[in-house]
Amino acid sequence: MNVAIIAAAGQGMRMACSRPKQFLDLAGTPILFHTIKVFEACDVIQKIIVVVQADQRAAFLDLSQRYNFKKLEQPVTGGVTRAESVLKGLEAAPESTTEIVVVHDGVRPFVTSDEIVQTVETARAEGAAILVTRPVDTIKEVDEGRVVGTLDRKRLRNALTPQSFQYSILRRAYELVDVLDPSLTDESSILERAGIPVATVEGNARNIKITTPADLVLAEAIFTQE
Repeated sequence: MNVAIIAAAGQGMRMACSRPKQFLDLAGTPILFHTIKVFEACDVIQKIIVVVQADQRAAFLDLSQRYNFKKLEQPVTGGVTRAESVLKGLEAAPESTTEIVVVHDGVRPFVTSDEIVQTVETARAEGAAILVTRPVDTIKEVDEGRVVGTLDRKRLRNALTPQSFQYSILRRAYELVDVLDPSLTDESSILERAGIPVATVEGNARNIKITTPADLVLAEAIFTQE
């Protein structure tokens, strides 16, 4: 069985809004529920676990009743950091039957079923796989406000989600790190810290993470083009 953990426990401070960004409307539907719909429709996913903050749980349960999701489990309360929140979702997955764990940002509603399938298949073969894109801008290394170097874009990738892992590998990696470390900003960084290799899958740049008001405007434009 493959389990999707959708991380939706962030506070969304950069959105400068009274509501958490994952509950903001995109074309009349909360962003988070656009995301869940993709995983609901993806054949390689059997269960969906959404991680939310404690004060968002009631709102999530109320909203989720409007949709006929068959794979959605009861929401899990998140932690202090991204790593701790995802760990709580991982602990809610059945150990005896879970093969692949697919972690995805709740505010990436433009992920495709094909991208999910590709990361799952690569993780099944390689142990761990993350979705990436190639940077288009020149990347500078800066120290105290001054440029000290230019990084080689050929070796750089933007890390996206989904990020997929064999269950046993992700659990082992979590045992080797401090989940309260704020520098562990995605699951790949946890495996990197633990010395476990991670494969990459080329994704599409339209799989944006909606973090700022400008991102929401862009998301509305993408949605109208679909």
